[in-house]
Amino acid sequence: MRRAPATAKLNLALVVGPARDDGRHEVLTILQRLDLADRIAIEPAAKPCVEGFAEDTLVMRALESLAAAVQVEPRWRATITKRIPVAAGLGGGSSDAATALRLANETLDQPLPAERLHELAAGLGADVPFFLTAGPQLARGTGTELEQLDLPQDYWVVLLLPEGTRKDSTASIYAAFDASGAEDGYEDRRAALEDALARVRRPRDLAALPPNDLASSPYADELTSLGAFRADVSGAGPVVYGLFHHREQADEARRALRARGRVWLTVPAWYG
Repeated sequence: MRRAPATAKLNLALVVGPARDDGRHEVLTILQRLDLADRIAIEPAAKPCVEGFAEDTLVMRALESLAAAVQVEPRWRATITKRIPVAAGLGGGSSDAATALRLANETLDQPLPAERLHELAAGLGADVPFFLTAGPQLARGTGTELEQLDLPQDYWVVLLLPEGTRKDSTASIYAAFDASGAEDGYEDRRAALEDALARVRRPRDLAALPPNDLASSPYADELTSLGAFRADVSGAGPVVYGLFHHREQADEARRALRARGRVWLTVPAWYG
């Protein structure tokens, strides 16, 4: 049996452009792993199955795509132990799929090279290739073109999943973005992100990154009032994050937000 953590991610910034000819959107986003993680275990089985999370479809697709690529039967059992909230903007499903893909690939007599594994991951979802990499990444195009970044990792992260919130489908969120005409000015927002990113040396420099194009939340202002040097929505939400210099202050914010919903205290992670 092979086991590994499947980490959550933050979008530290997300700039969205117009829809492409294939219907997907141009994006520029900064992806950062978190220590908050699911656990994935892979072992041989007579037939493919996924246990521990009844709602899964992506891990099964990952195993089936790997088997098809190497022309073998998908004889793996995946066990998912969930800790990352579902459909929250933290990439839990994508991380589970990437981790299962990597672990199953390691069981092969002739594992696929990293480039081919990246291609399979990109076919599963825009975030999936990120979880095959180490360190924070700048994602371009549809989110699958990755460039490793050297960003500070010495800060604390408070995550809030507000009570009673339910994420709309990603398709509907992008449709609302298109209907609002918000893609106008994409080139300027992209340039602003790249400029702010080039100036990041210390954690507090992350505060200059532009806000999320897809989603916002009043809880970001509340996290800022509690001492966060940056607060925003991750991905399409609904999770809101706050970045803090010191654990004591982050702990105080976590306690203050407990009445608002589910809250986690975590830190950046380099790899799963």
